[in-house]
Order: sequence, then structure tokens, then C-alpha cells
Amino acid sequence: TIAELRAAITACDLAADVRVVVLRGAGADFCAGADLAELLDSADLPPEENERRAMELGDVFAALRDLPKVTVAVVRGRALAGGCGLATACDLVVAHPEAQFGYPEIQRGFVPAMVLAMLRRAAGEKVAFDLVATGRILAADEALRAGLVSRVLPARRFEADVTKLLTSLAGLSASALALTKQL
Repeated sequence: TIAELRAAITACDLAADVRVVVLRGAGADFCAGADLAELLDSADLPPEENERRAMELGDVFAALRDLPKVTVAVVRGRALAGGCGLATACDLVVAHPEAQFGYPEIQRGFVPAMVLAMLRRAAGEKVAFDLVATGRILAADEALRAGLVSRVLPARRFEADVTKLLTSLAGLSASALALTKQL
């Protein structure tokens, strides 16, 4: 999945007709994070292999930040762990009122190291530490107040409002958006 995400980001970067990059889950959740069985199996891998894998995920986060096009996470359901990191890496996070956000890695004995710099930037040091040290899950309105979400859209108009926002962004000057993002 990480390799496919990276390839898709590169393809979007190179495609002149792509104005806005949208990430959304295919099912009920945006992304509930990594496969726990795979994470547990990683304890048996050499440290170099785990570092390589972590850097691949970090590269996806950095690619989203560095992409000159606006990136939007459209979140329904859960955005947890690396999935929450993926949303945090986007420029805008649009949430359904029933969406949930959090970094529960600590509850499984893991350190969410790859997301901390982005999370700290988005939410501030105290909130970031609270979220990763406790693993608590935030409802959409709490995530908005914490700085993890740009907007919570009404449930009854969610898809229509998402489409309206994306259409609006796509109609703006690509160079002005790229320069604004760079600033």
C-alpha cells in the first residue's frame, strides 16, 4: 500500500491535468493504520529493515507535503495510527461528523515516531504529546479543535459539500495555490 501511495503521488505530481489530490478510504474507514500482525512480525526483522520500512512511510508523508498541488484527506470512519498520519500530512482534512482520529500505537507498545513532527506542527507540542502518549481517540469535533481537521461537514450534505470544496479548489490558480502551499 505504501509503495502504491508513493507511486500515485508521483503520478499526480507529473500529471498536468491533476489540480487537487484527494485521499479517501474505499470502505467505512479512511484508514485504520497498519496491519497489526505485520507490525508484530516486524519485531523479528533486523533493525535496518524496520528502518527502511519506516522511511518508506515517511517518504509518503513528505511527498504529500512537498507536492505543489493541494492535498485533501476526506475522512469518514476511523483515521488511526498511520492512517491519521496520512490525513495529517495532507493540506486539508475534511471530516464527516462521525469520523474518529487518533494515534493508539502506544497501547500496542509502539512509538508513532513517523508522525510526530507533522502532528506537532498541526496540533502543537502539548496536544501532540497527549495524543501519542495516551492513545486516546478524538471525535471529529474534538479533532477540529485540536488542529487535526480543517472542517467538519454536516452528515446530510457531506458528499455534496466535499464535491463543492474540491471543485472550488480545482478552479483556483494552480500556481497561486502551489506558492501558497510553499509559504
